[in-house]
Amino acid sequence: QVQLVESGGGLVQTGDSLRLSCAASGRAFSMYAMGWFRQAPGKEREFVAVINRSGGATDYADSVKDRFTIARDNAKSTVYLQMNNLKPEDTAVYYCTAGRFSFSDFRLGITSYWGQGTQVTVSS
Repeated sequence: QVQLVESGGGLVQTGDSLRLSCAASGRAFSMYAMGWFRQAPGKEREFVAVINRSGGATDYADSVKDRFTIARDNAKSTVYLQMNNLKPEDTAVYYCTAGRFSFSDFRLGITSYWGQGTQVTVSS
């Protein structure tokens, strides 16, 4: 079992930055690829970003590419999502996830563990 706890969400204005964190506990953090998803009101949960076990490879949704950066610190069992140039359409609950699947599976939401989510609201 892996427990995931997100933090760092909040209310910001268009163009601002936020950094989300996801602290993991339980089984060895470095065994898992880590990702972020988000869900806006009335919409389905969507893929945002994923990072492999070592941190050497990443993948992003087109909507956040060049604005968001995913990173991990295996020594701290933590994954981060740096979000720059935020837009109102980035408003959503952001979820951290862990799994031992391919990037293509992650994009489809095929993963093992989920956090409880953290709210990000971007005002115009």
